[in-house]
Amino acid sequence: MFVDEAKIEVKAGDGGDGLVSLRREKHLAKGGPDGGDGGRGGDVVAVADPHLSTLVDLAYCRHYRAGDGERGGPNRRRGKNGTDVEIRLPVGTVIRDLAGQRVIADFHRPGRRVVLARGGRGGRGNARFATPTRQTPRFAERGEPGETRRLALELKLLADVGIIGLPNVGKSTLIARVSAARPKIADYPFTTLVPNLGVVRLQEGVGFVIADLPGLVEGAHRGAGRGHSFLRHAERTRLLIHVLDVGAPESDPCWDFLAVNRELALYREGLARLPQLVALNKIDLCPPEERLAEIESFLRDGGYEVFRISALTGQGVALVMARAAQLLAELPPASREQASAEAEPAAAGSEPLGGEPFGFAQGRLRLRVVRLEDGNYQVAGTEVERAVAMTDLENEEAVLHLHRRLERMGVIRRLRELGAKEGDRVRIGAVELNFVD
Repeated sequence: MFVDEAKIEVKAGDGGDGLVSLRREKHLAKGGPDGGDGGRGGDVVAVADPHLSTLVDLAYCRHYRAGDGERGGPNRRRGKNGTDVEIRLPVGTVIRDLAGQRVIADFHRPGRRVVLARGGRGGRGNARFATPTRQTPRFAERGEPGETRRLALELKLLADVGIIGLPNVGKSTLIARVSAARPKIADYPFTTLVPNLGVVRLQEGVGFVIADLPGLVEGAHRGAGRGHSFLRHAERTRLLIHVLDVGAPESDPCWDFLAVNRELALYREGLARLPQLVALNKIDLCPPEERLAEIESFLRDGGYEVFRISALTGQGVALVMARAAQLLAELPPASREQASAEAEPAAAGSEPLGGEPFGFAQGRLRLRVVRLEDGNYQVAGTEVERAVAMTDLENEEAVLHLHRRLERMGVIRRLRELGAKEGDRVRIGAVELNFVD
């Protein structure tokens, strides 16, 4: 079963909590704090596997979660790290974040590894908070929550040559003739519902990968018919073989040729600029010579190389394949890396939150403080949100430590400047706190 689209949710492991522990031994008068740190949560990692050719596994398993880190132990023992989860994907898969619609990764080569969701940091045990003035801290950090993401995956076949054309022009017959691929072949349109890959072997050491792509109809760039399935896979090719049906008296191959190229250009301008060889198929049906000459003249005036073939009998097919191999040797390698600048992640806290904004930078921190319409406040920023999430808010000593951290970050001062008073509600991440000056 060929599946080239899937949506999944990934959840990295949460960090383990730090431990509150005081060392007690029979002959040790002042043991002191010895709580260990929690282990780090596991990552969710995607790996490009050259042995896979479909996303069918992800269509049935949509949720992936890595292991949580273990809690720290006494005697400053660190908790065990959570186990990573690997998702194996076929080469050619593009991963997009559904929240921001930005491309996370483009698996254009085998073996590439990308972390889709990072595990949370382990919380620090109370031994890490001991100071000369606070010798027996009775609090520890909670583990940091792991990242959660909803992702869209698209498979774009990695083929050197793509066979394009309207439905039922003989594309499947052609790929079956030149390779070991065995697509479904019938005398009705849209026989090919999914792309088929084959390998063309011309001679020792000379060959290329060819793809038979689902047929186009008008409006394919908007998704009509199998439009997006066709066009998405055509993006990866370096050369196109455009098949036209010259055997049907009622068809207009010149108009068909223009219609297909129009859809290519409307979907992505670069597709229409790919080199094309034009194959006039079904000459075994003996179309009139005058008609063939007129079609060839029209295409050659446009700068295209034209071949007369019969995919059914094999006539002229070897010439097209030989020319395709020659052109591929002359063309530069395809750039299959998705542009990393397509959509860069926004800086933490930089998105508008509503209300009156007050953004500032404190050292290397990027923070944003907002007075909301209801008179309360919101603070955004990666570091400050992490600090709150890792604080045990039921432990008074831990809350006091958090307050001192917020003062050092400049959050308390900024809230004061915006007019915050005792008891006002301040939202930081998913937590609401009362302002204390």
